[in-house]
Amino acid sequence: MKKLIFYFGLILVMITSSIVVKAEIDGEQNAKNQANNKAGSEVDQNNNPQKSGQDKQSGPSEPRTDTVQTSQPSLQSYSKFDFVPGAKVIFFDDFTETAVGDFPPDWNTNSSGEVVTTNFFPGKWFKMKGSGSIYPDEALKLPDNYTIEYDIIASTEDEGIYASEFGFYIYSAKNPKDLTEGGSAPGLKGGIKMTFGYRSTYGAYDETGYTIDGAKNDAVMEVGKKYHLSFWVQKTRLRVYLDQNKIFDLPKVFKPGFQCNQMRFELWRLSNPMISNFRIAAGLPDTRNKLITEGKLVSYGIYFDVNKDIVKPESYGTLKEISAILNEVPDVKVKIVGHTDADGDDNKNKDLSKRRAAAVKAELVKTFGVNTDRLEIDGMGESQPVAPNDTPVNKALNRRVEFIKL
Repeated sequence: MKKLIFYFGLILVMITSSIVVKAEIDGEQNAKNQANNKAGSEVDQNNNPQKSGQDKQSGPSEPRTDTVQTSQPSLQSYSKFDFVPGAKVIFFDDFTETAVGDFPPDWNTNSSGEVVTTNFFPGKWFKMKGSGSIYPDEALKLPDNYTIEYDIIASTEDEGIYASEFGFYIYSAKNPKDLTEGGSAPGLKGGIKMTFGYRSTYGAYDETGYTIDGAKNDAVMEVGKKYHLSFWVQKTRLRVYLDQNKIFDLPKVFKPGFQCNQMRFELWRLSNPMISNFRIAAGLPDTRNKLITEGKLVSYGIYFDVNKDIVKPESYGTLKEISAILNEVPDVKVKIVGHTDADGDDNKNKDLSKRRAAAVKAELVKTFGVNTDRLEIDGMGESQPVAPNDTPVNKALNRRVEFIKL
């Protein structure tokens, strides 16, 4: 009888241990699956058509409040962000007019890609695939001063962060359509190759070969997260920003007279980044002359959340410049007027534009110390377009904030 009890107890211990071990293994596997699902930022192309980006927007999109992402940074958190977008939008694509699953018509490639929606971020995204180059199909002849911006989600088919690296090149070519021109140094007239992912790097070159290179190992893009990249060219100088952080400032990276006529994304290994709100704007905002002398400043550098009146932190540089002029000339009063494109309901657009004007006023008063009595607001909705509402570029031109001297 004692032996029987002994063996029964032994069997019970073995069964209990097996259950504990299995539970631990299952727990570890579930944790791994959850991490992989989060890192992958899985694309939902068919089950969520309502997230196709139909909401009106005036700048880069922000994540929904019910996602795994944290809330939007405050405007004050961008206090060192001195980026000011160019004065006039000359290329814009938020991919809202491209059907999910299609390659966007204003782009070209020797690789592949498609427009998608995601479970974590609103709007439509251009997901790039394969190994090769993807570039705007429209011929570019950029001036001495211009800016480039886009939202990007770091994404890869592999679990490792090293596989998410991608390239972004700005260069001058004799034949911009020839992707083989120059070989590994695209174009025959010079340019700069940049990479982003597990670190950020650059390598500039001219007709004679490479001239300067560098890296910033702590400028990292984590897989599954959304970032905003900004590039500011002023003649020979290039500044690059990852979100609010300036990661490169190269004062003599381009030769005098250098003219960019092509830019492209370069993909290799298993990287498949997703971009949205790709914007190129030309010229330098002549803020003081337009506002004080001519009496009207039209700004394309103030961004909002999708269909909302929240001023996005990327607007900091523009608002800082405007507030500096207002504070220097304290007797000037200004009316802030919001404008939208023609998508959506007329009355809702008018209400949205006025709420956005009020939000701009609030930030000028709260963040930059402008006297509230000097600022009036109004909203015109879609009633005063400056371009036909027929293309993404023209719609971007109609979404604007005007400052009118009273």
